[in-house]
Amino acid sequence: MTTLLWGVLPYVAFALLVAGLVWRYRYDKFGWTTRSSQLYESKLLNIASPAFHYGILFVLAGHLAGLFVPKSWTDSIGVGEHTYHLFSLYGGTVAGVLAVAGVLLLVYRRRTHAPIFRATTVNDKLMYAVLLAAIAMGMAAKLAHTSGDGYNYRASIAPWARSLFTLQPKTDLMAGAPVLYRVHAVIGTALIALVPYTRLVHMFSAPVQYLFRPYVVYRSRDPRQLGPRPERRGWEKTGA
Repeated sequence: MTTLLWGVLPYVAFALLVAGLVWRYRYDKFGWTTRSSQLYESKLLNIASPAFHYGILFVLAGHLAGLFVPKSWTDSIGVGEHTYHLFSLYGGTVAGVLAVAGVLLLVYRRRTHAPIFRATTVNDKLMYAVLLAAIAMGMAAKLAHTSGDGYNYRASIAPWARSLFTLQPKTDLMAGAPVLYRVHAVIGTALIALVPYTRLVHMFSAPVQYLFRPYVVYRSRDPRQLGPRPERRGWEKTGA
């Protein structure tokens, strides 16, 4: 079982991820989208969507730093284990709470607005369930080991994660990890495999250019000019 979970399952998930991305790109380009429902409701969406996206971005950043930045690197810049633990605990908790709140608001919005609920697929429900379980289990694992310096996952889980990229997985390192961390890792692996087959696929086509484009300037009409506008031929002259 140890070999299956920590030496086989990650590669199966990665294969499903790559195969799904290739398949979606080749045969379902028009489905490569979040299927926006802003047309039906925008008030809750304007709160839930930023909360989830900012929360999950910080969660991902924390995972990348924790798993792929060796302890020796943080020690070399003077960040001790206790300081790292506190930063990970409080920063991760805030990011997790923000992401969970965003997901719950998104689910509530879908359930309480009939047009959006009718457009919700079984795939969407599975995606929300696995995503919420992955975040909640990660928070539970962290909060269950808060005393002292907490559980030092950088001595077990992180080396195991890095060993996957050398094709020599150190499965024995995961055997001694706390149960909550192992459950979180399994759910996270399942989430990775699900990404290309759900609306989460849009993370691979994020409009990064939006960070560098000029601002779009919106101007409201003069209230005195509300109502039908007179027809004019040609282009209208704009002011400076």
